[in-house]
Amino acid sequence: MSLIMMLAISLVVSAGVMLALSRDLFRLIVGLAVLGSAANLIVFMAGRPGSLVPPLIEAGAGELAAAAADPLPQALVLTAIVIGFALLCFALVLGAWLVRHNGHDDSDRLQASEPLASDPLKPPLMDE
Repeated sequence: MSLIMMLAISLVVSAGVMLALSRDLFRLIVGLAVLGSAANLIVFMAGRPGSLVPPLIEAGAGELAAAAADPLPQALVLTAIVIGFALLCFALVLGAWLVRHNGHDDSDRLQASEPLASDPLKPPLMDE
């Protein structure tokens, strides 16, 4: 089971890296979201996901059962999913605004459209 999960996670990581290295802005955003999901899967695998014993403490018991799933990675992954979804929504809106404002979604052309350092409208650098 863990070998299959490791192979699946490595496939998700490789797909995320392939998408993140694309020049297309929206593929880059989706690739970063896929990499975030792969990181969530890695953290989730740390909590014994194959255990069928729920992470509940019985009445009168002082500690969690030894074979129970670890609830901390589950809580961390749930929080990371919410934060990742909010970040994905923000990045998609920002990317749509950039495409509408510049007329293209090529990341190299977006970088070339940055103002020069000598441009009076660009804010000065901190060390100047």
